[in-house]
Amino acid sequence: MSKQDYYEILDVPRDASDRDIKKAYRRLAMKYHPDRNPDNKEAEDKFKEISEAYEVLADAQKRAAYDQFGHAGVDGQGGGFGGGGFGGGGDFSDIFGDVFGDIFGGGGGGGRRRSSVQRGADLRYNLDLNLEEAVRGCEKTLKVPTLVGCEVCDGTGAKPGTSAKTCGTCGGIGQVRMQQGFFSVQQTCPTCRGEGKVISDPCNSCHGQGRVEETKTLQVKIPAGVDTGDRIRLTGEGEAGTHGGPAGDLYVQVNVLQHPIFERDGKHLYCEVPISFVDAALGGELDVPTLDGRVKLKIPAETQTGKLFRLRGKGIAPVRGGSTGDLMVKVTVETPVSLSSRQKELLKEFQDEMDEGKSKHSPKKHGFFDSVKKFFEDMT
Repeated sequence: MSKQDYYEILDVPRDASDRDIKKAYRRLAMKYHPDRNPDNKEAEDKFKEISEAYEVLADAQKRAAYDQFGHAGVDGQGGGFGGGGFGGGGDFSDIFGDVFGDIFGGGGGGGRRRSSVQRGADLRYNLDLNLEEAVRGCEKTLKVPTLVGCEVCDGTGAKPGTSAKTCGTCGGIGQVRMQQGFFSVQQTCPTCRGEGKVISDPCNSCHGQGRVEETKTLQVKIPAGVDTGDRIRLTGEGEAGTHGGPAGDLYVQVNVLQHPIFERDGKHLYCEVPISFVDAALGGELDVPTLDGRVKLKIPAETQTGKLFRLRGKGIAPVRGGSTGDLMVKVTVETPVSLSSRQKELLKEFQDEMDEGKSKHSPKKHGFFDSVKKFFEDMT
């Protein structure tokens, strides 16, 4: 066998990644494989070369020894094809299975038994809460459709008094090998479907599945302060595992519904309170709603619409701890509607009085229109 540099054989740089080495080997192996080049001695020799190079460079320890000592570092332990053909110390199917296992579905590991004991699937339950429930915490009753272990057969799938037997096709491994030329392809056993065992006399209740559908009723405590997107994990309340495997978990996904008064932003609450223009101008005292009842809020004179007032500690205590949030109250001045003739007269008199001192009583309005006037004068 030629002692050409392994990196040159695979046409990769010495700092090539494992992925690049595998990719190069796959390309060359497909090109020079004997099945594609029948009666071609040159192609067969080339295929042996690249297989030997790949066996060394794909193994971290062998590659390190080769990088330090060259061929002397791996002779006698690497290169399973180096001793004269395919009967050497390496297993051709192991190398080829490593590279092409993703294509043919088989692995290079050989006769490893596949365990039929599998953990059950996790489940998700979407739970809607109103704001009060989310803030204060509560207890909810959930009805969850799921798969539970069959009580008749105790989850084995076999009729009581019988048991599953080792599959005669795969010998209990769950995988079978098919040989075709140089390829050794490992596939799921068609008889037991990878379980390694077959049930000749299945349970009448679960029909051999070991699990049955059932709606479980669960009580779950919702901690105070949860918010939309929070998840509560109930260990072992998911689907039952197969053949005695552990059950999965149930994840309760919280969704807090919109509130007619408050809007939530993390630990803070926001609400909008309408006030009359008289209260805004003269000031006054308002009854403001909170989650704990009403509180008095003093509105100073000359309050403008959109003014935000902060009520400290009237928000939400976060579920993960920390200081309680605040309640932000936004006041909006409401324009009166359905006015009587007398009310309109009074407002007209009020407007006339206001017009005598525009800049004094309405500084923002006066300033705005002065800016507009200047804008158009500058355009001419």
